[in-house]
Amino acid sequence: MGYRRHAKRGVMLVVGGLILLTGVALLVLPGPGLLLVLAGLLILSREFPTLDRYVEPVRTRAVQAAEESVTSWWRLTGSILTGLALFAAGVAWGLVPELPLSGWSTGSGLILSGFILFALLYWSYRRVRAARRATPTN
Repeated sequence: MGYRRHAKRGVMLVVGGLILLTGVALLVLPGPGLLLVLAGLLILSREFPTLDRYVEPVRTRAVQAAEESVTSWWRLTGSILTGLALFAAGVAWGLVPELPLSGWSTGSGLILSGFILFALLYWSYRRVRAARRATPTN
């Protein structure tokens, strides 16, 4: 029984660590960096309770950043253009063999990032719209 518990803890450490590191990389690359950092922390905090103190500040900042992405027309436009650029780059990396690390493994990752970006924009837009409806105007 102890073996399974240690194996599960090891798997959670690897999965949570990879997601966390991917999120950290996406803080400077295009993609939902803060949300992946949050996901990695949530996974790791289940096995390592000392990490709980980092979850709420990251959650607050991630939700704030997601909402900020749809609060003005220029941010929303920039986010949409970034998503379209990710799709285009994904197709280019899938079809043009001269590009570094070309192939559909890289291309599909870029396309998936574009889909994730659009899903997060939709979620953020609905959240902001619902908050505006709930706030009475004077």
